[in-house]
Amino acid sequence: MALKDETPSETLDTLGRVCPYPLLLTKKALEKLGSGKTLKVLCDAPASAEDSIPRYAEKQGFSFEAVKFEDKGMWELFIKKP
Repeated sequence: MALKDETPSETLDTLGRVCPYPLLLTKKALEKLGSGKTLKVLCDAPASAEDSIPRYAEKQGFSFEAVKFEDKGMWELFIKKP
């Protein structure tokens, strides 16, 4: 099953925030999240959504999936802790 199809354990809204805040807030939320849980991040900062957050998730060994909404200029990022 795709991460975007799972019900996230928590949703983090970083809309309107610019780098590095989306990544910092994502890291804090993931620290509190239990193993096997999924975090959904709402993000409209391209550098965070396409670079820093996916790279962080990969380095940590987390599952990651992004859904871009062109019409809204935002992404939904799904990160699952192993």
